[in-house]
Amino acid sequence: MTENKKAKSVAFVTLGCKVNQYETNAMTQKFIENGYKILEHHEKADIYIINTCTVTNMSDRKSRHMLRKMKEQNQEAIIVAVGCYAQVAKEEIEKIPEIDLVLGNNEKVKIVELVEKYLKDHKKQATLDDVMHSTEFSDFGDITYTEKTRAVIKIQDGCDRFCSYCIIPYARGRVRSRKPENIISEITKIAKEGIKEIVITGIHIASYGKDFKAKYRLIDLLEELNKIEGIERIRLGSLEPLLITDEFLERLSKLQKICHHFHLSLQSACNDTLKRMNRRYTIEQFIEITKKLRKVYDDVMLTTDIIVGFPGETDEEFNKTYEKLKEIKFYKTHVFPYSPRKGTKAAIMPQQINGKIKEERSKKLIELSNKYQKEYNEKYLSQNVDILFEECKDGIYKGHTGNYILAHCKTNKNLENKIIKAKCIGIEQEYIIVTEL
Repeated sequence: MTENKKAKSVAFVTLGCKVNQYETNAMTQKFIENGYKILEHHEKADIYIINTCTVTNMSDRKSRHMLRKMKEQNQEAIIVAVGCYAQVAKEEIEKIPEIDLVLGNNEKVKIVELVEKYLKDHKKQATLDDVMHSTEFSDFGDITYTEKTRAVIKIQDGCDRFCSYCIIPYARGRVRSRKPENIISEITKIAKEGIKEIVITGIHIASYGKDFKAKYRLIDLLEELNKIEGIERIRLGSLEPLLITDEFLERLSKLQKICHHFHLSLQSACNDTLKRMNRRYTIEQFIEITKKLRKVYDDVMLTTDIIVGFPGETDEEFNKTYEKLKEIKFYKTHVFPYSPRKGTKAAIMPQQINGKIKEERSKKLIELSNKYQKEYNEKYLSQNVDILFEECKDGIYKGHTGNYILAHCKTNKNLENKIIKAKCIGIEQEYIIVTEL
């Protein structure tokens, strides 16, 4: 290793989802293993790697902004664009003069090699595999680097659903599942590092295993992960609602490490809108699933995503969504005004909704979400809860219960990465205030 190489510093900017977060951790570890110094993105680094997102047009703009901002921070720095925006907008991104290297999603595993090739040749280039024809999971190997006390674990990539508003299948390709033995190996090593909670993530984790020749699905993997010593919590990322069959739930309920928090992406509670979105369930099916979850887990927390102002969404359709959300009573609803994404079917649908209408509908759903969140939190007043504390800022430790309620605790003790039994003594809108028992 040369002195010049040892002196090189790298900083990352991560935009978008937990999959990107995992992949940034993986790329960071690769650079560390090769002798690079890792800096924060606000520091002056030799190389800036922006892990981009393309889920909406706003994500594209934010990706372009961060690429330019990093160059402004250090005019001599090498700027590398990787990830979903880089994957689907090659021609557009190559026109940004600040960028030196453009890499797609499959190239992330080779990023050190590709960056070093650039350092040698100084030739601006774009390297992107055709992800739509990828058939194998691109595996980084065992990744133990994580900035947090919970570790994000990627178990699959790609999506075959092709919702009419979503560009991600074109950025990530078809479903490819990671070998279970590789997942188990990585988590076993993470457990030895002292990490107590893992978050299972992917682009569409409900599809895990569908590309395997042998019948092996998500529930089979979870049963194996539940046996790993040292891991105390297994948190599931966003789930396809139809994954939760009676058989799945019966087997899941026997796994004591599964967190009682389920994020079920609904997107709309109106069947006509769901059909235009190419979502493959009805609101009646969805509600039945929530009832089953609440029957099995009496402390379950359900969260969701809702898109408002989808093309053709009438006042009547929106009101159906509003009324059904009042019936379901999610702990938290993440509300997104519909944003046309070039390259998707929804972007060219008729009856695009006015921005002001989307804003009004968003406000109404956010108010409803806040109401239910506060009501749920109030139920915990004077109750005892187990909390994994993750970070401390200004003397306040922050952590989450197993069912994902945010908790704050003021203490002089070191609670980081500890699961503590505490008592709820106060309520705020988005969190509970606790004291140690």
